[in-house]
Amino acid sequence: MQIQERFMEQLSISSYQHWYYDADLALLRLYNDDTDQLYLKYIPIGTFSLTSETWMWSWFNDHSFEPNKDSTLAVMEFGLENDYPKLTAGTFSADKFDCWEFTAISLATLGGIGVYRAPSEKLQSYLLITAVLEENSQEVIHFNQAKVECKIHGRSRPAFFCQHLNLEHPKGFEEAFETYKGMELGEDDDFQAWCDECEKVRIRNNGWNEYAEEFAKIKLVCEYCYFELKSFNCH
Repeated sequence: MQIQERFMEQLSISSYQHWYYDADLALLRLYNDDTDQLYLKYIPIGTFSLTSETWMWSWFNDHSFEPNKDSTLAVMEFGLENDYPKLTAGTFSADKFDCWEFTAISLATLGGIGVYRAPSEKLQSYLLITAVLEENSQEVIHFNQAKVECKIHGRSRPAFFCQHLNLEHPKGFEEAFETYKGMELGEDDDFQAWCDECEKVRIRNNGWNEYAEEFAKIKLVCEYCYFELKSFNCH
């Protein structure tokens, strides 16, 4: 049995409906709910943009925050030794077959127990899985401490929105920056949104001040609730 087939079968990878990864910890969580989940260590191989149809190696990606991403430089070295330009260029046009080829080469070069593709609306992240972690491991405990618990969606990244946004009446959706599901966030970034009325108050007050914040009364939700609100409230 091939490495990838064994990985998919023995860990029932296809049975998990949801995923989330923490770039700072290089830790991937696959789950259906809080009782049916799997924690995996990974090395980021690269990403494929669905909008521009381009591949980018993680060692070239300034928005890849994993501390172990430079491990993929060994793949670039392999490309230099074997005159394979697509292993040495940082980013270029590609297709889904290229992506799986690059991931397979990375698995053969770096070792590991399998590979996983984490899809989002605009980007597919290809991850080399190196280990399965126990739920009581220090890394998993740290991982879960940085999450918010949602009664509907379980644990996920925190997000913030004003008191006026709901799933009953669309009220517009202003954001601190453009977001999409599954995107990586910088160390100091959070998902933040507010309605059209809050935006008017914010502008009148030249930004967020005590009055504008009191009007907004920002609430804490999970990442999944945030994008449900975004989908409903966007014009």
